[in-house]
Amino acid sequence: MAIHPIDFRYGTTEMRRIWSEEARFNAIIRAEVALAAAEAEIGLIPMESAEAIAAAAPKASLRRANEIEAEIHHDMMAVVKALAEVSGPAGRWVHYGATSNDILDTATALQIKDALDCIEEKLKILLRVLIERSTATKMLVCAGRTHGQIGVPTTYGLRFAIWASEIGRHIVRLREMRPRVVVGQMTGAVGTQAAFGEDGMEVQAAMMRHLGIGSVDVSNQVVSRDRYAEYFFLLANIATTLDKIGIEIRSLQRTEIAEVEEAFAKKQVGSSTMPHKRNPIKSEQVGGLARVIRSAVEPALLNNTLWDERDLTNSSCERVIFPEATILCDHCLKVMAQTLEGLIIKEENVAKNLDLLHGINLAESVMIELTRRGMDRQTAHEIIRSNSMKALEEKRPLAEILSEIPDVTKLISSAEIEDALLPKRYIGTSVQQVERMIKKLAPLTS
Repeated sequence: MAIHPIDFRYGTTEMRRIWSEEARFNAIIRAEVALAAAEAEIGLIPMESAEAIAAAAPKASLRRANEIEAEIHHDMMAVVKALAEVSGPAGRWVHYGATSNDILDTATALQIKDALDCIEEKLKILLRVLIERSTATKMLVCAGRTHGQIGVPTTYGLRFAIWASEIGRHIVRLREMRPRVVVGQMTGAVGTQAAFGEDGMEVQAAMMRHLGIGSVDVSNQVVSRDRYAEYFFLLANIATTLDKIGIEIRSLQRTEIAEVEEAFAKKQVGSSTMPHKRNPIKSEQVGGLARVIRSAVEPALLNNTLWDERDLTNSSCERVIFPEATILCDHCLKVMAQTLEGLIIKEENVAKNLDLLHGINLAESVMIELTRRGMDRQTAHEIIRSNSMKALEEKRPLAEILSEIPDVTKLISSAEIEDALLPKRYIGTSVQQVERMIKKLAPLTS
């Protein structure tokens, strides 16, 4: 019976598979096989025994491990026994010199490695979508807003480029983080490698080489959880960017603004009682799940504060937060990429909102021009500010009011005022910034 929504509502098939019970079991078995192979290379156990363990590994079953755990109440030892049972005489060497977290944390590294591959691919898909949208809209001038109020113009291309820039940084962070997070260990009880004698460091290096992951430099009995905390920070950071994008979509889809709209299927229902509704449900879903993803950060940090060389308080917590936060982050990336790809931009409303204040939102443009032509900047600011308020109160175009002020018209003609208040004339380097950003980000998509 499914209980958690990631079992039936949220999550991609590929990411669910990585964090499934079966995948966890297989990762543990892979770690045990790699340990035996490393020990055989160095001469600690017979090579034929390592080969027999590797050959028998596919026969080890999760079902049998669960049966054993029900008897002995130790999950790691249950897997050891399940693998030893099918390995014949070679089974005596399974888990030789290891402690539980040597295998469990190394298995986690294998899962994180696969999860990061999955997340990176979805980040690249999202980045490609944002670059395409930014390219297509780099000349689409729109009202910029600060504090929820219309300000000077910007472009949709710049908006998409800013989001693309964040996603690009997440890709870079992920790649930089890999060698710190995708690491295993084979250090034995309390981290001294005493069970391997003088060969402990070589065993660990060889084992991780077999698995294709990095090694810890030092550890006690667990991989230090500052590494995992960084992983959860990345998930939370990604989720927050997606939430940020979703909030902007939701704001711009308000009935009163109506500049954008999430794609709406022909038979889609917006409300059970209000048939006219077309709600931004995908952006809202991402915003809600982002809260859950971010909630994993605090327990991830606390998992680094273990007693002495180790305790078990991290274990139960990590069984929940690793699959939950990772699956939800991956899901949100997929949803947001689809949402942005299908996002409808209503250009007629973009133009209407841009002209809503009849030029008042471009007051800065006239102030800058007056200053450039000789007026004191603070004097220019006060003239434009007071007359902008007057234009708002009297519901008159700002150009009309400014054309009645001698101190203004002696420096700028009425025609020049009109020109200064054209939105397309006041977008600065928006287009160039978009083009530069696209050129910089394009290599990250491959």
